[in-house]
Amino acid sequence: MEGVEIRGPLLDRFDEILTTEALDFVATLQREFNARRLELLDARQARQAELSAGATLGFLPETGNVRESEWRVAPPAPGLEDRRVEITGPVDRKMTINALNSGAKVWLADFEDANAPTWENTVSGQLNLRAALDREIDFETGGKTYALRPDEELATIVVRPRGWHLPEKHVLVDGEEVSASLLDFGLYFFHCAERQIAKGRGPYFYLPKMESHLEARLWNDVFVRAQELRGIPHGTIRATVLIETYPAAFEMEEILYELREHSAGLNAGRWDYLFSVIKKFRTRGREFLLPERNAVTMTAPFMRAYTELLVRTCHKRGAHAIGGMAAFIPSRRDPEVNKVALEKVRADKTRESGDGFDGSWVAHPDLVPICREVFDGVLGDRPNQLDRLREDVRVTAEDLLAVSKTPGEITEAGLRNNVDVALRYLAAWMGGLGAVAIHNLMEDAATAEISRSQIWQWIHNDIELADTGAVVTREHVEQIIGEELDKLAAEPGYDEKLFAEATALFKEVALDDDFAEFLTLPAYARLP
Repeated sequence: MEGVEIRGPLLDRFDEILTTEALDFVATLQREFNARRLELLDARQARQAELSAGATLGFLPETGNVRESEWRVAPPAPGLEDRRVEITGPVDRKMTINALNSGAKVWLADFEDANAPTWENTVSGQLNLRAALDREIDFETGGKTYALRPDEELATIVVRPRGWHLPEKHVLVDGEEVSASLLDFGLYFFHCAERQIAKGRGPYFYLPKMESHLEARLWNDVFVRAQELRGIPHGTIRATVLIETYPAAFEMEEILYELREHSAGLNAGRWDYLFSVIKKFRTRGREFLLPERNAVTMTAPFMRAYTELLVRTCHKRGAHAIGGMAAFIPSRRDPEVNKVALEKVRADKTRESGDGFDGSWVAHPDLVPICREVFDGVLGDRPNQLDRLREDVRVTAEDLLAVSKTPGEITEAGLRNNVDVALRYLAAWMGGLGAVAIHNLMEDAATAEISRSQIWQWIHNDIELADTGAVVTREHVEQIIGEELDKLAAEPGYDEKLFAEATALFKEVALDDDFAEFLTLPAYARLP
């Protein structure tokens, strides 16, 4: 392992993942591609500076030939033909078994927003995926044993590595922190690609947080090189890209084109998309001001434009279009809450299936039957609806930018909810949990990002709350933080140390004059 240094502890069985050969593979990818990754991150900053100075987003004139020419992505890969229900979650042992057994067609095995990237979570997640493919995984709790169903009943594994912006501080290559993207991808690909092929499937990925087709080009080049290094046929890898940043919505065709031999479609990552809308135009006043997050629905004009364009773009190019997350967590104690929420889930999935999506996401196994039933009603025995070209859809740049047409208010209740959710989530994240059930919703890093960025935006626009008339100031938010912490301190299981860390982090990313690009960067710096 020349030039590779492991700074994390070698816990039980970690040596099975952190082998010399696997780390040499990751190091090769790091040496060949990290410089381009850093250049692309610099390009993000340059683009942000232009937007903050008054520029706008639009479809790129220099790539018009890509949008106008005839081409298609690769046909669906084995295990990805039918994606009517996909379940998401972190890669701990219990979730690995429950997700694979859930009845969903696909499991998004998440090293990103649903995972707190502790060193233990990062490496043990890789162990769990390999163990699942070898059928050597089980889990016991409360006298109950969880084990895998037969292979033919299991969901297809699609791994989401961390985004291009994140480092992995526990692994150095030539003295430099390795790209977390390349580490997560590289370890899984090295250990599991051939295992997946032997099962008649393949190494499949979800790619997060990209902001341009050039970032997709980098991933494609990584795929080509990885397949070459491991002697795996070109095009075996398939990747679905989350369209979850504002700039990426204007480059959907170009992103598909760059990955076309490795493409498995696009996903409407709607929570991070809302965060990106705020982040990209945070200095532009009330033209890009959103109401409180629970008031922003998928029927808002700019969100309808985004999702309909995604379906049209995908089906035009023979790619799957996958809908957004149903985050509701059913309650065993409140059937009335369940009834109302499940009706909303059904309506959401009915809208998506009617719009032409080929499948959608859920966060909990209990939601799999509802999503499947809705998509069964549209698809029947067909694996997808790629034949629905949606040529009726006409979306302009102005439609995608029409944030100001979003109905809804900003209330003290909404402000308090943002504070409460962010504090609860960040305390859990600092404790090693990335997917957290809060008020019957599965919250992850994306919803925490929305919560803190909205507060930052409201403070900087002197927003008057609709229900109390109070102006959102830094001092007002600090008062509410104190009041919400007092409520949290009275709850069972309150951890004073974790909530102190969460509060300090939240104040940094929500109240400072400078806007942190991602809360996970300062949060990660606080992890051991």
